[in-house]
Amino acid sequence: MQLTDAYGRTIRSLRISLTNRCNLKCLYCHREGETRKINNEMACRTIGNIVRASQAFGVDRVKFSGGEPLIRDDFEEIIKSLPRLKDVSATTNGTFLAQRAKSLAESGLDRINISLPSLSPEQYRKVTGGNISKVLEGIDAAVDWGMTPVKLNMVLLKGINDTEILKMMDFIRKFEGKVILQLIELMDFRGTAQYQVDINEVEKFLESRASKIEERVMHRRKKYHIGGVEVELVRPIDNSHFCANCNRLRVTSDGRLKPCLFRNDNLVDVNNKEPSEIMELMKLTMDKREPFYKG
Repeated sequence: MQLTDAYGRTIRSLRISLTNRCNLKCLYCHREGETRKINNEMACRTIGNIVRASQAFGVDRVKFSGGEPLIRDDFEEIIKSLPRLKDVSATTNGTFLAQRAKSLAESGLDRINISLPSLSPEQYRKVTGGNISKVLEGIDAAVDWGMTPVKLNMVLLKGINDTEILKMMDFIRKFEGKVILQLIELMDFRGTAQYQVDINEVEKFLESRASKIEERVMHRRKKYHIGGVEVELVRPIDNSHFCANCNRLRVTSDGRLKPCLFRNDNLVDVNNKEPSEIMELMKLTMDKREPFYKG
């Protein structure tokens, strides 16, 4: 059995939001598309049931996100409760990572993405309101505990960090392939259009320096190999390729299946349901799933 929508897109992975709480205030945060106030976060048991139900359809990859997932004290317990999967990862702002990297790795977290919009302490504080030193410690800890390749998520912001791409590449070079840079096009969820960069110019910039260019199946993302580092470009805006190759089903922090990041009018509630019930609701979700950008 597989979860395939009417457009022929088969679900291969889940992206589960554990909370929409966060200790930072990033100006570009889209909170995984959650626009409602969440008062009832999923319990560990519900998360396990959702993963087990999806596994029956061949889904073998899970990524946890937030808000900030490390705000949850039971994150390690959640990871331990999962069935055996091909890949378990998370995306974090990294501020709590240094003190929990060991326990997360030992619990079964395979990889981690860390948000890092700038290497400048001042610019980092401007974008997030946080302290970059904690994040840098978290990156080192993630590498030390083998949650690699660590991916650094750099949302590109005009006039703030768009001149830091080469600097960020120099920064990851010291990790000798254990850290990958992801350049991400800004999604304007919060009235931030003035920070939108010309993503075509960024692509030309990377192409002019790359010794090798690859294209991932997921979202048709391009990977550039430049001077011993790997840079991935994520273009979600007005990108029919991004949507046509989407193989991910999202789950909100209060236990609703979310077919598309950009929509909230087609959610399916699976909170506190048993795996057999969730399986039927996942089939229903496929009927609601369609590309946001259809080309």
